[in-house]
Amino acid sequence: MKPRISSIFLFIAILVGCASQEDVMMIDYRLSEIERRSQTLEQDKAKIEQTLEEKDQGLRTQSAGLHANVTRLHQEIQRLNGRIEELDHRLQRLIKSAETSSSKEDLKLERLEKMVQRNQERIMATEQYLSIETTKSGARKPVVASSRPASPTPPKMSAVDTYKAAKQAFDQNDYDKAREGFRKLISKHPKSENADNAQFWIGETYYREKWYEKAILEYQKVIEKYPRGNKVPASLLKQGLAFSNLGDNANARLILKELIRKYPRAAEAKIAKQKLKEL
Repeated sequence: MKPRISSIFLFIAILVGCASQEDVMMIDYRLSEIERRSQTLEQDKAKIEQTLEEKDQGLRTQSAGLHANVTRLHQEIQRLNGRIEELDHRLQRLIKSAETSSSKEDLKLERLEKMVQRNQERIMATEQYLSIETTKSGARKPVVASSRPASPTPPKMSAVDTYKAAKQAFDQNDYDKAREGFRKLISKHPKSENADNAQFWIGETYYREKWYEKAILEYQKVIEKYPRGNKVPASLLKQGLAFSNLGDNANARLILKELIRKYPRAAEAKIAKQKLKEL
């Protein structure tokens, strides 16, 4: 484009006879400067667009986290309300039962008194059998207990043993025990090579129990605390599936696309692509 413009100006200059070779060179220099500035502006524009896109992605990720927190709180409130209603119902039944069974309680108390009396008699008989003498003032001489070796203190479990025990509980569907073990590992051995795996399995216990809001938050801890761990792609995938199970397909698509973009060669990315087709 520049050579054509220069030729045109040169041709015009020759025709009118008012342009020297120096004028033509000056025009050519200015055209080159305009093109250079145009390229610089295009590059600046591309950088600005990329920065805006990255900020938009960050805002979307934060929005997904906030939405998960809000959903979890709503779920927790619903569960607490249900628990309160259940406890109130039980309390009413207990009050009604207590009012109609006062005679039974009296009978139980009488039986308890008889049991206490029999136990006292047995204690006295046992003391006589052991030849526990009583002083004139009525005080009993203490019986010297035989010395017994103290039970050995159980050895402390290593990080590997703690992880194996928690994983075994997980495989046996004992999710409460598994969570306790994984959290113990993270607390006592935070630098263990299995710490990120333990955090991921905590999220899996909640996912298996269909408590998807809690699972999303636990998976997020894997992503934030162990960004270089091998469980980050799996955590992103399970976050997307958890959002999908909650009916939040918008956030599900957002998370799955992020997984494909960051880890295109991971096995989880293939699953994410298939899931996106279904959403």
